[in-house]
Order: sequence, then structure tokens, then C-alpha cells
Amino acid sequence: MKQELNFQDADTFYEQLLDAHEGLSREDAELFNARLILLLANQIGDPGVLKACIDAAAQAPR
Repeated sequence: MKQELNFQDADTFYEQLLDAHEGLSREDAELFNARLILLLANQIGDPGVLKACIDAAAQAPR
């Protein structure tokens, strides 16, 4: 799992993510997030990296 910042343009990605959520109900936003997570996980593909990401997200402060 990469630990260093790997975004080409994090601000643009964040804006695109916010735009994609605009006008969605909470339920639709959650479904969108689930679809996006699965699409991104498919791009990563490596089960070890995916597990490391899940573990890191579970450890993140709330």
C-alpha cells in the first residue's frame, strides 16, 4: 500500500466527487459511494493492497 501522496490533482478529484453527490439523497449517495469503492478496488486488484487499505481506513480517527 502506498503511504505517500499519489494524487495528480487531489483538489479536482474532490470537486468531481462533490459534484457527483450533488442532488443525491443520502441513500443514493451511499449507493454511489459503494459503486465507486468497488470500481476503484477493481482497478487496484491486489488483494493484499486492498486488505491493507481496509485496515488503514478502520484505524483512521473519526
